[in-house]
Amino acid sequence: IVGDVLHSRVARSQIHALTTLGVPEVRVIGPKTLLPTGVEQMGVKVFHDMEAGLAGCDVVIMLRLQNERMKGAFLPSAQEYFKFFGLTPEKLALARPDAIVMHPGPMNRGVEIDGEIADDINRSVIQDQVEMGVAVRMACMDLLARNLRAERGARAAGAMV
Repeated sequence: IVGDVLHSRVARSQIHALTTLGVPEVRVIGPKTLLPTGVEQMGVKVFHDMEAGLAGCDVVIMLRLQNERMKGAFLPSAQEYFKFFGLTPEKLALARPDAIVMHPGPMNRGVEIDGEIADDINRSVIQDQVEMGVAVRMACMDLLARNLRAERGARAAGAMV
């Protein structure tokens, strides 16, 4: 997971889900200013060097900079951030040859990810994430609503006895 982990709700949820599901190694990569204090206590390996962090990865999840949640100077500039933490073809080459690239969106091309990578039909599953995102959320909400109705029905039936 690369980028603004500090301000990302998605990152914390992903870390929790991946470690709970038993993924053998979850890595977070980013500048110290964008990683939460004590993040390693969540069961992840921390890297401040993109190349070292990407070496051998089979999934690369990019995060956008959450500028709207930042108060103060977390980074010198977007260009500087891209230089060190933006995903480029050269950096992606350090991951496994069959590694996929994910991004929860919205995406800032040229800030956290090179457009060539974002549009790579062989490596990027970002468009698939976008297309399936609404359907997955709808299915989760439907399941939750059904469970709530069943629970209410069971309580009502118990009250009638």
